[in-house]
Amino acid sequence: MPTRSVRPQKSNPDGRARNPQETAAPASFAYPFAAIVGQDEMKLALLLNVIDPAIGGVIIMGHRGTGKSTAVRALANLLPPVAKVKRCLYGCDPKRAAELCDDCAAKVARGQRLSVERALVPVVDLPLGATEDRVCGTLDIERALVEGAKVFEPGLLARANRGFLYIDEVNLLEDHLVDVLLDSAASGRNVVEREGISINHPARFVLVGSGNPEEGELRPQLLDRFGLFTQIETISDLDQRVEIVQRREQFERDPASFIAGWEREQAVMRERIIRAKKLHLRVAIDRSLLVRVAELCVKLKVDGHRGELTIARASRALAALESRATVTGDDVKRVATMSLRHRLRRDPMERIESGLRIAHAVEELFPASLRTGKLAAIR
Repeated sequence: MPTRSVRPQKSNPDGRARNPQETAAPASFAYPFAAIVGQDEMKLALLLNVIDPAIGGVIIMGHRGTGKSTAVRALANLLPPVAKVKRCLYGCDPKRAAELCDDCAAKVARGQRLSVERALVPVVDLPLGATEDRVCGTLDIERALVEGAKVFEPGLLARANRGFLYIDEVNLLEDHLVDVLLDSAASGRNVVEREGISINHPARFVLVGSGNPEEGELRPQLLDRFGLFTQIETISDLDQRVEIVQRREQFERDPASFIAGWEREQAVMRERIIRAKKLHLRVAIDRSLLVRVAELCVKLKVDGHRGELTIARASRALAALESRATVTGDDVKRVATMSLRHRLRRDPMERIESGLRIAHAVEELFPASLRTGKLAAIR
């Protein structure tokens, strides 16, 4: 049966169908991204993925209570709004005809003009206990039997389209959900087949996972899909620890006032993101620099080519974030560890930490005299 015969139905945050007349509950106050103390690597990794989603997401591993989930949820209020098709359940981009859902594509084929609105970039939580139906969506079998209507109830992947899908404790995610995420991440589409009916809709999202390594390891298949890997620890600086407590208490006492107090910093960061998103496709990376990136991956015995691709994309996004049109060796140095830490072959006899191995290799291939000089100097 053709997909177009299936009518999507709006859903509640838990994946259940809701009446289209219902109004969304007011969003809860989110801690400002600009107010997060320390954890610079984690914040940079998230910002780079905002600028270029092709980097492939980020996994944040570290101690409990280090601000992992706070940082991810703070993204929603930081990101600039995007243009989307009005009332489209998947938030289709009207400028990307090849990525439209079936309903939007059918309207275009009939010569209809798509109505456009501005909306926040979605940041969707995927709970560990979620069922496959809740994640992928499902058909309303009851209505199919009683009314003969084939109604598709979109899941979390539909809500996350063109946004971020966040999984806390991702290392505890069940295998069947890992397989679903791998399929969607690879194709950018979500396919649901129920009762002989197939539904296909866009599901392009940036995957963000966090967890505590003491609670278990991540499946290698999923780990390799993350573009960047950040490893964070509890802050030891006393002044920063005190600042964390003071800011958190101010936020909890009067969240509206605290958020207003940080709006100027948020606005500055938001403008940087907007400029960087426009610039990053024009940022140049010299071939001689790419040669050194490839040498780095060969030296570290990185399997596959995702390492080079991720470094190139992340360093280009970093240059754009800093309003530069050319990638430097320093950009590569700053993103190399995040890009390769989870791609190194594991040697049980190796005592040196993977991050240090990468740092040593970077220092050999990108000495200080080359990192900050003109690109012509490293030919």
